[in-house]
Amino acid sequence: METDARPNDEHGRRGRLTRELVVRTALRLMDEEGLEAVTMRRVAHELGVEAMSLYHQVRDKDDLLGAVVEAVMAEFPTPEDHPDWRVAVRRTAGAWRVLLKAHPHVITLMAHRRKPLMALAALRPMDHALSVLRRAGLSELEAVRAFRAFGSYIQGFVLVEVAHLFGGEAEVPAEPDLGAVGAELSTLAAHLPYLVRCDFDEEFEHGLDLMIRGLEAELARRSP
Repeated sequence: METDARPNDEHGRRGRLTRELVVRTALRLMDEEGLEAVTMRRVAHELGVEAMSLYHQVRDKDDLLGAVVEAVMAEFPTPEDHPDWRVAVRRTAGAWRVLLKAHPHVITLMAHRRKPLMALAALRPMDHALSVLRRAGLSELEAVRAFRAFGSYIQGFVLVEVAHLFGGEAEVPAEPDLGAVGAELSTLAAHLPYLVRCDFDEEFEHGLDLMIRGLEAELARRSP
């Protein structure tokens, strides 16, 4: 007489579960299908176990999503250092952009996070960025303010970039039909060709130029 081996299979898979495996599975789902796909039931299904098995690795869904944020931060590819703080700022900002483009939904998770990051691997990117800004000659308070300003710029830029609202990979006609836009919103109509045919790499660097020049001006203003 045949027996059902599924309970034993379930026990075996549950025994092989680790917190890292659960978090990586949730991260993959988030990247491929969006945040809505990341539920305890769905993650358990992907791993071939019952949802209750996950609670041996994570406290609850909030704990899981927090661990996903930390896992993404830990992936930050710390760029090679450079003695010129301007170059170091560019490299660091570019690395942040690459990371966030690879996991754009994590920006939403960060926005709703209510607890500070605690894992050392997740905090190293912040430590690196602040050290670059301090080497520029900023005080601790000024470095934190600059860090927030650059971070907000990068996150906002990536959100626009991955949404393909304008420019980049968005498909636009050679001659956009302005229609009602041209009749009712003349200022927007005049700028529309530049909006729809922008190069995101070039635009990102231009934004960094503006911010770096702002820091240079602040440093020069207080110099003797």
